[in-house]
Amino acid sequence: MRGADEQQSQIFSYLSPEARVRKDHPLRAIRAMVDEVLSEMSRQFDAMYASVGRPSIAPEKLLRAQLLQMLYSIRSERLLMEEMDYNLLFRWFVGLNADDAVWDATVFTKNRDRLLEADVAKLFLAQVVEQARGRGLTSDEHFTVDGTLLEAWAGAKSFQPKAEKKTPPPDDDPDHDAGNPTVNFHGEKRSNDTHESKTDPESLLARKGQGKEAKLSYSGHLLVENKNGLIVDAEGLQANGTAERDAALLMLEKLGGTKTVTVGGDKGFDTRGFVAECRHLRVTPHVAQNHARAGGSAIDAHHAARRIQDQPAETEAHRRMFRLAEDDCGAAQSAAPRSWQSGLDLHLRLRRLQPGAHAKLGDRSSGVPAA
Repeated sequence: MRGADEQQSQIFSYLSPEARVRKDHPLRAIRAMVDEVLSEMSRQFDAMYASVGRPSIAPEKLLRAQLLQMLYSIRSERLLMEEMDYNLLFRWFVGLNADDAVWDATVFTKNRDRLLEADVAKLFLAQVVEQARGRGLTSDEHFTVDGTLLEAWAGAKSFQPKAEKKTPPPDDDPDHDAGNPTVNFHGEKRSNDTHESKTDPESLLARKGQGKEAKLSYSGHLLVENKNGLIVDAEGLQANGTAERDAALLMLEKLGGTKTVTVGGDKGFDTRGFVAECRHLRVTPHVAQNHARAGGSAIDAHHAARRIQDQPAETEAHRRMFRLAEDDCGAAQSAAPRSWQSGLDLHLRLRRLQPGAHAKLGDRSSGVPAA
C-alpha cells in the first residue's frame, strides 16, 4: 500500500536530539571527553566573565562548536551557524535543544575572539593531552615535528612599500574603486625587507618551495607523539624562513623530564644549529639527511649508521615518512632536566638576541657534547 505524502502534519516532536544520535556514533566518545575537559576548565571560564550583566554565549558551547567546525572542515562561521540550524547532530553535540535559536555569526565570532585572547584554546589542548596521558595513550619518548604555511587573510594588493605613501587617484577617475583599488605591481621587486602588508603587518611573504607562488603567510607547527599520532603541542610563528626549526625547539623544551627523547623530522631540520640545540635539550634528532645543503648534513656518518632497525615499534607508521638517523650521544649528557634554561632564554637564543645563539660543540658550559 502506498503511503500518503503528508507534510508538516505534526507541530511538536517528543524526541530529543540525544535520541536521534545513534549509540555508536564517533561523536559520542568525543563529546564525553570534551565534557570532562570543560568541567575542569570551569574556574578559568568564571574568571573571564563579569558576575553581572547580560549572559553571553556559554564558553563550553563555543568550544564545542569550534571543535565541530574543525572536525567537519566547515569553512566559515556563517556556514557553521547554518549547519547548526538544521543539523540535529550538531545541535546535540553543541548542547542546543531542537527548538533553540542559533546565534548570529557576528556575535559568535566576537565571543570566539574573547576565548582566543584568553588563551583558552591552548588550555583546552593542554587538558586534552593530559587526559590522553592519564589513560596511557601517548608516548613520552618519541615524537615527530612538522610545519606548514598558513595563508594570511591579506591580499597581495596590501603588500606595499614600507616608507612610501601612495596618493589615491581622484574620485572622478572612472577606473578608481575605493574598496578594491587597481594595483599594478608587475615588474616590481618586492621583499619582506622593503614591503609589508597594510592590513596584516605581521604576515610575511613566503613560499612552500622552489617554483611555488609566494603568498602572505604565517607558519603553523605541530608536535606529534608517535604512539597513537596525537598532537601534544602547537605553535604559530611568523614565516621568517627559520620558524619551523625555532618552533620545534620551543615545543621540545616544554616536554620536561630527564630522560632523552627522540624527534623525527624532514630534511628541513638537518642544520647544525638545530642539531646542536636538540643536544642542549637532551633530544636525539632523527632527521632525514640533507646532503645537498651547503656544508653537507649535520648528522655525521657514525650517527647515521644506525637507522630504522633501532627504532621502537610504535614508530612503524612514521618510518615510511621520514629517513631516520640515529644519534647516540645521550650517554654523554648529564641527567639534568630538559628545561635547564627558561623558555625566555631559549626564545632569545633562537632570535639571535644574545651572544652564543647556538653554542659551539664541545663547550662544557653549554652542555653540548663534542661531535
